[in-house]
Amino acid sequence: MALAKKKQIKKVVLAYSGGLDTSAIIPWLKENYDGCEVVAFCADVGQGDEELDGIKEKAIASGASECHVVDLKEEFVKDYIYPILKTGSVYEGQYLLGTSMARPVIAKAHVEVALKVGADAVCHGCTGKGNDQVRFESCFAALAPELTVIAPWREWDMVSREDLLNYLDERDIPCSASLTKIYSRDANAWHISHEGGELEDPWCEPSKEVWTMTVDPMDAPDTPETVQLSFDQGELIAVDGKALSAYEALVYLNDKAAAHGVGRIDIVENRLVGMKSRGCYETPGGTVLMAAYKGLETLILDKESLKFRESIGLEFSHVIYDGRWFTPLAKAQLAAAASLSEKVTGDVVVKLYKGTATVTQRRSPNSLYSEEFATFGADEVYDQQHAEGFIRLFSLSSRITAMNQKDK
Repeated sequence: MALAKKKQIKKVVLAYSGGLDTSAIIPWLKENYDGCEVVAFCADVGQGDEELDGIKEKAIASGASECHVVDLKEEFVKDYIYPILKTGSVYEGQYLLGTSMARPVIAKAHVEVALKVGADAVCHGCTGKGNDQVRFESCFAALAPELTVIAPWREWDMVSREDLLNYLDERDIPCSASLTKIYSRDANAWHISHEGGELEDPWCEPSKEVWTMTVDPMDAPDTPETVQLSFDQGELIAVDGKALSAYEALVYLNDKAAAHGVGRIDIVENRLVGMKSRGCYETPGGTVLMAAYKGLETLILDKESLKFRESIGLEFSHVIYDGRWFTPLAKAQLAAAASLSEKVTGDVVVKLYKGTATVTQRRSPNSLYSEEFATFGADEVYDQQHAEGFIRLFSLSSRITAMNQKDK
C-alpha cells in the first residue's frame, strides 16, 4: 500500500485477540498510518474466559483507544452452526469446519463495530499463507466495500515471533507471549484447532501435549454413556430432555463427548491458497450433533432427497471453507438445506465410547421407515413378484445396449 494511502487512514478497527501478533499490530498501525486511532475489536465466540480475561486492559496497554468485546456465542451457534449442520457439510471427508464457520459471524460484527465508531479501515492479523485472510476480506467486501482493509503480515518486514517480541520490547509494550510457544491454536464453541510444532511433519504422531479439549480415548471411561438429542424441523431443541439454548446445548454436548475422547481428527487438508497443511482438530459436541442429525435424516428423507442433501453438503463445505458465506450461492444452498430440514423432527440416542459417537436409536413422527415393508418375516403389504417387472424396466437400457453389441 502506498504511503499516500496510508496517511488517509484516520481510524481503524483491529480484530484483536490479545496474542503476540495483534499486540504488535496496534503500535505498528499507529506508526505506519500517520498516527491513526486504533480501536480494538474482540469477538467472543466461545473460546473461553482464559483467552478473554483482561483483554480490554491488554489492548489499551498496547495503544488502542478503546476495546469492544462483542458476545457472539448464541448468534454463532444458532445462526451459523445450525444452518451449516443442516447442509451436512464436512470438508474433504473429515473436517467439521470449526474455524471456517466462525469467520463470517466475526467479520460481520467487525464491520458493525467499524461503522459504529466511524472508522475508515479494518485490520486483521492473518498471515499471507492462510485461508483466514481470504475469508475475512471476502466478508468485508460483501458487507462494507467502502472500508479499507489493512493486512500487516502482507506489509511489514517482521517474519518471526522473535521479531515481534523484539518490536514490543523496544517500545516497552507488555505481552505475555514468549518464544516457547509451540502450537498455533484457534478455539471457539464448536472446536479447537492445533497447528505447528511437530505437526508440521506429517510422519510425526501428535504428542499428548497437542490435545487440550478431549480426554485421550485410551484413557476414556470403560463404560459407555448415552445422550439423547431432540430436533424440531432441523433445530436442536433439547438434550437429555432438557430445553437449552443453542449455545448451552453445545456446551453440554462438548462436556459429555470430551470426557469420552470423542471428536479428534488428524488431517492434511488443501488450503484455499494452494498449499497443503496438517492440523489436529477437536470437535466433541459437534461430532455428536453431526452424527445425530444425519442419523435422523436417514429415517426421514427419501433416497433422492438424501442424495441431493449430500450433494449440497459437499458443495457447501467448499463454499464455507473458502469464505463465501455472504454470496448468492451460499444463500441458495442454505435455503435448499433448510427446506429439506423441515421434516427433520424426532429423537436420536448417541452412544459415547472411547473416541466414538454411534447412533443407536432414532424415532420420528415423519419417519419413512415401515417395519411392515422392511421385515424379513412374513408380511401382507409387499408382493415380491412385482419386483420382476421393476427390475426389467430399471435395467432396460443395459439390456438394449447388450443386444445391440451382440447384433454387431
